[in-house]
This record gives sequence, structure tokens and C-alpha cells, in this order.
Amino acid sequence: MKDILEQLDARRETARLGGGQGRIDAQHGRGKLTARERVELLLDEDSFEEFDMFVTHRCTDFGMENQKPAGDGVVTGWGTINGRLVYVFSQDFTVLGGSVSETHARKICKIMDMAMQNGAPVIGINDSGGARIQEGVDSLAGYGEVFQRNIEASGVIPQISVIMGPCAGGAVYSPAMTDFIFMVKDSSYMFVTGPDVVKTVTNEQVTAEELGGATTHTRKSSVADGAFENDVEALAEVRRLVDFLPSNNREMPPVRPFFDDPERIEPSLDTLVPENPNTPYDMKEMILKLADEADFYEIQEDFAKNIITGFIRLEGRTVGVVANQPMVLAGVLDIDSSRKAARFVRFCDAFEIPILTLVDVPGFLPGTSQEYGGVIKHGAKLLFAYGEATVPMVTVITRKAYGGAYDVMASKHLRSDFNYAWPTAEVAVMGAKGATEIIHRKDLGDADKIAKHTADYEKRFANPFVAAERGFIDEVIQPRSTRKRIARAFASLRNKKRQMPWKKHNNIPL
Repeated sequence: MKDILEQLDARRETARLGGGQGRIDAQHGRGKLTARERVELLLDEDSFEEFDMFVTHRCTDFGMENQKPAGDGVVTGWGTINGRLVYVFSQDFTVLGGSVSETHARKICKIMDMAMQNGAPVIGINDSGGARIQEGVDSLAGYGEVFQRNIEASGVIPQISVIMGPCAGGAVYSPAMTDFIFMVKDSSYMFVTGPDVVKTVTNEQVTAEELGGATTHTRKSSVADGAFENDVEALAEVRRLVDFLPSNNREMPPVRPFFDDPERIEPSLDTLVPENPNTPYDMKEMILKLADEADFYEIQEDFAKNIITGFIRLEGRTVGVVANQPMVLAGVLDIDSSRKAARFVRFCDAFEIPILTLVDVPGFLPGTSQEYGGVIKHGAKLLFAYGEATVPMVTVITRKAYGGAYDVMASKHLRSDFNYAWPTAEVAVMGAKGATEIIHRKDLGDADKIAKHTADYEKRFANPFVAAERGFIDEVIQPRSTRKRIARAFASLRNKKRQMPWKKHNNIPL
């Protein structure tokens, strides 16, 4: 018996070394942690239970029968984050470059199947050279099996991808179908075709970092939701995100202890909006003052900064926030901000996370580049996302709510439950100057008349009371009382039940 136990320990020790100490040292030399170190950092201490430690590939071509490392390049299992069950797989770059074989993919599929069966999030740590070329189509079939599970899990359990090394070719499509993607600066990249292929086909000279690095995907393409300095910071932020999310679409997000009075009055909000309607202010300041303990987890912070998305807590409960940012492009809606916000709204709705919308929007961005880029369809994505959402929704208009953008931003007409406005709010088809120049076109040559008409328009429409008179605004509230009012509103909506008409699925304007 003793010999068998010693043999087991020896085999486990060999498996834990992955590709060997030399390759582990090389991984550390690149500023990267090993697959197992990442799992240990991500999960609660001593909570990891590993599956399939001794699985090996079955390939016998190209001399592969002579190298059969235990685990086959991916560490899989389950554990806890702040005491809540999660499933995890972590690709091991020290073993055959983390390349995906048929059995490697099967290990991942097993974990995803268990996550679905038991209603728990799945977190994938990607660090792979791609499909294992020696296995040919078997490797591609493995990818396909993973893709199908990503699709079936979408909207059922949270899926989080952490890119901590290369992720190229077909491998990128699995993370792309997950809910959140995080990257590590200078050591991770994603692209469908690499720099060498790009150079051959298009004659473009580009580095891997420029083509698919963390900066590219968080600022330009919007593929990634966040970029962090190193592996440790990235894993800590994943732990923080998981704590905001429910385990699955049939459970509510966790309720955390809070030490911030829901009735708290915030007098500084009374002066947040400047007297000059064209002067910007920072909407993030408002978000922080509304949140429990000023804790705000922003999503896609570096992309489409004219709209803000992320999570806060009110009375210890998760709330998704979508807010126009007057500091960037005056908070206007455009292609990028519409896509960013629509995806976030749909995630919140899929996982029963209430949505708070803070509105200061002068309209949609005009211009040929926007129209040629399909701003109509992209704007419709956000409209559609809000219109199909059945979760509790509270909207606060702080200043401008003009034109179609007023409708799009969780208006009462899209079944938002509570629609509040500050006294500084202006709900109208457009700004006073533009409206006056259209209505009183015949007086354009007379500056005095135009000024008088503009003042009359402002007095009549540049306020929230016309909309309030028609019931489109439920209440005009004091800015200082906003936290109290929205906390009470969400508390009253905890048992909300609303269903859309039966359909196989909708046809959102993609």
C-alpha cells in the first residue's frame, strides 16, 4: 500500500510541474504566472479541487506518442470565490505551448458541462499557442465542442475569460462569446490572424501588441472589457467582479453587508450640474455618491468614454449602471457607446440585475462617418436592449434628454419603472437654439427676435415639467435626495414580474 501511495504522490508531483522546471522558470521570466499559480490566486485558499490531472492526449503522429505530459496542457477543476462555487480552467503554456488537443478540449468541456449542471460561473484562463497542429481536425473539433457550450451557457451562467498570454486563430472565438474578457498589458494578445499572415496578405507591418494587445482591444475594438498591469492584479479584479454577479440566471446576485445609510442625503449633488447648460461635469462623481461606500466596478472604462457602464451596490445589492458622460463628446450617443451600453444592458437583464440609468444626452452624434457606419442600427441595439429588459429599471434625468436619445435612454415609453428628473432636466425634441431656428425660420435675420423666441422656448420646454405633466416623468426630485429615492424605488421593485410575449428568440438589430 505504501508503494502505491508513494507512486501516486510522485505522479501528482510530476503533473504539477507541467512542462518542467525550466519552462516554469521561462514563464516567470516573461512576468507570467504558471497555470496552477493563477488558479491558486483566483480561488479561495485551499478550495481548489482538480479534475483530470492525469489525462493525456492520444495522438501518435509526428512522434507525439513519445511526449504525453499529464494534464495535456490545461488545469481544470472547481473551487470557491468568497465562499461561492465557481468552475475554472487554466491553460498551461509550459506544456506544448498550451496548445489545444482533442483531450485538452474535452477537459474544458467537462468543466463547462458541470458548471451548467450545477449553476455556477465558469472562468477560463487563456494562455495557448492555439490548435495543436499535429492533431489536425481533431483539435478543431475540440474547439467546436467548446464553442457550442459557450453558446448554450450564454445567459444561463456567467462566463468570464482572462487572457494571460497568446490567444490566436479560432481560439479567440470562445472568449468572444463569453460575458467578460480581461487582458494583461504587454503579455497577452488576441487576433484571428497574426502579424506574419497580415504582412503576407496585406503587406502591413504590425507588431503583435499593436494588432491585438490589451490596449488595442480595450480602446479600439472593444473586444476586451479591462486591461491590467499583471497577472496578480487581473485575478484580483476577476474575484471582485464575481462578487457582484449571481451564480446563474435563476438566482439573485449576492447581498453583501453594507455600512452606508440608504437614506443618506448628498447636498453636493445640488450643485453638480453647472448653471451653463453647455458646461460639462463628471457623471462618475454622481455614481460614486449614489453607491454604497462609493464602490463602483466599471466595465469597458477605456472604450466609448461618452457612456459609462458598470456595477454598484445599493443596500448591499448589485445594480447595473448606464450613464451618459458629459465630459466626453457632451455625453452624445454614437455607434460605439450604443454597442457598449446595449451589451451591458442585455447582460444585466439576462442575470436579473436591476438597471439604473443616469441621463444627460443631447442626442445622437451627427456626421457621415456615423451614418455610413450604421448608427441607425447600432442605436437601435440600445433601444432594443432597454425595450426587452424585464428587470427593475430606474432612470434619473439630470440635464439634457433630447430627441430620439431621450426615448432610447430607458424612458418611460420603454417600460422603465421609475423615471425621475432633477429640476435642471430639459426634456425636449432638441435644444432651444436649434428648435427656434426651425420654428421661426422667417425671423433668422433678426437677432433680437431670435433671442426672444429662444428665451420663450427655453421657458416653455427647457424644464422637466412638461414631461411630468404628461406622466412621462414620475417625479421631479431634489438632487440631494437621489440616493434615497432610487434605493427606495429598487426596494419596491424586488418582486417585479414582467414577461415578454412568447417567442423562440428575438431578432435584435445586429
